[in-house]
Amino acid sequence: MKRKSIFQRMAAAPHIVWMVMFIVAPMLFVLYFAFTDEKGRFTFDNILSLSGYSNVFVLSIAFALIATVICLLIGYPLAYFMSKASPRTRKLLMVLIMLPMWCNLLIRTYALMALLDNGGLLNALLVKLGLNKLYIVGSDFGVILGMVYDFLPYMVLPIFTTMTKLDKRYIEAAADLGCNSWQTMTKVVMPLTVSGVISGVTMVFVPSISTFYISQKLGAGKIDLVGDTIERLFKNTSTYNVGAAVSLVMMVLIIISVGIMNKFSDDDGGIIV
Repeated sequence: MKRKSIFQRMAAAPHIVWMVMFIVAPMLFVLYFAFTDEKGRFTFDNILSLSGYSNVFVLSIAFALIATVICLLIGYPLAYFMSKASPRTRKLLMVLIMLPMWCNLLIRTYALMALLDNGGLLNALLVKLGLNKLYIVGSDFGVILGMVYDFLPYMVLPIFTTMTKLDKRYIEAAADLGCNSWQTMTKVVMPLTVSGVISGVTMVFVPSISTFYISQKLGAGKIDLVGDTIERLFKNTSTYNVGAAVSLVMMVLIIISVGIMNKFSDDDGGIIV
């Protein structure tokens, strides 16, 4: 095995320091506080108290799964259309997808809330048309809609990248062998773009399961997800250690989900974790 040069080691040093300071160290702090009480004594009470938050975990996982599935159902056809479009149309669609990402997530969520609120632009238009208002903000649908709106580009981009790298000779060979459009899609395109799908699923599921700002604003404080629970527990010094325990479980769930998804990826891997 070839040894790394001194220059390579020095070049990697800033990255290693960054990882230790902002990834490893915070995780160790969470681990420490999860198994200690307010006086720093070792205890399992924080972990045992998590049984009272089972509904929150189930709801967060359910919302994240629903948002991920919706993003996949919308993102895959969109990515396929973009890969087949002309260069000019492809650039236009890419700009439209990337444009919301140029704004902070908080601004995007506030903008969506202004559109969908009971007195927002959508309901104002419906009232003028003589229709009933849609009470989206404060509902489960509103939170899931916010997740889909904010995280859809993370599904489209990796799938689009995989499709643009797809060798067209496979599609031509499928046509020569008598496959119709549907058979070509299901037997050639989809299997060869699995890595992009898995990457997109991971990039949507992970932030969806841990989000808290979207549920706060579009849920109008009526929907409590894991992220909201962690924030509330950390704001109270008496429940700080319980918040660390909830955070620890969330990290374990994310690691398990990413590990499972990586198992289904090919050797080339569409995911880098």
